[in-house]
Amino acid sequence: MPPITVAFIDKKETNLSDVGNFEKYVNDHIDYGYILDGMQRLNTLRSASELDGFDDSRVAYVNIIVATNQDKLLYRMITLNNGQKPMTPRHQIEILTAEMFDFSELKCISVQTEKERADKIIRGAFNLGDISRGYLAFLTNNVNNENDKIINEKMDEILVSRVLDARNTNNSLKFEDVINLVDKLSFDDFCKSWFKINNNLIGFCVGIKQSYDDLKNVNPKTFSDSLKLFEEGFDAINPSKVNLGKYRRQLSCEFIKSYANLLEKDGDDLAEYFMEFTS
Repeated sequence: MPPITVAFIDKKETNLSDVGNFEKYVNDHIDYGYILDGMQRLNTLRSASELDGFDDSRVAYVNIIVATNQDKLLYRMITLNNGQKPMTPRHQIEILTAEMFDFSELKCISVQTEKERADKIIRGAFNLGDISRGYLAFLTNNVNNENDKIINEKMDEILVSRVLDARNTNNSLKFEDVINLVDKLSFDDFCKSWFKINNNLIGFCVGIKQSYDDLKNVNPKTFSDSLKLFEEGFDAINPSKVNLGKYRRQLSCEFIKSYANLLEKDGDDLAEYFMEFTS
């Protein structure tokens, strides 16, 4: 049987070069590990272990991966599972978004799964699916990851290629940092409402990779005022002539990416900038 791959996230970057330290780390943190590859094999092994005559003396091989953050772990997961039909890139990202991020510690926003929303809706809560789409945009460095004109299998190949290409960019920003910034800025109600529009969140998750240092210390009220400027410029677009959702993703991304420069413009100047950017 091929090895089962178990992964851990070690934000403290523990020195695991010594075999003894590595073994102790795995044993101490086994409850926090993730099955990165081999879930079906593990379930089969568990079923077999309940049968009479099962030989539990045989060796089962395990690969261990220790990553410093969730993003690096997901890159590895996509590489391992690429081509496996039951586990599409979108599905992998949805699973890891739910499993690896602790949204309970956020102060200004709450996140619910579809199942949780079916039981009880928390007013103003973000949908986990929207967060995972923002994560996908962050990982691919692309705001356009859904296209009904392309068959699912081909789109999955494109997404994997985008994720792996984006991995090579020189950017140390983690999605966890992005979510924490969204949470901080959502102290302002207008900001929170703006982020709840999924196309805005998607654009933000890509654009912030270029402007995190400019925005990480911005006051929520100041950011709220800048978003109102964005909306003033965006309202100049004729909705009957364009795909409004696509434009919102692209322009919110551009606005956040070039935040420091575009903040100096007024509504008319920004509308003109958007017109030139999309022409």
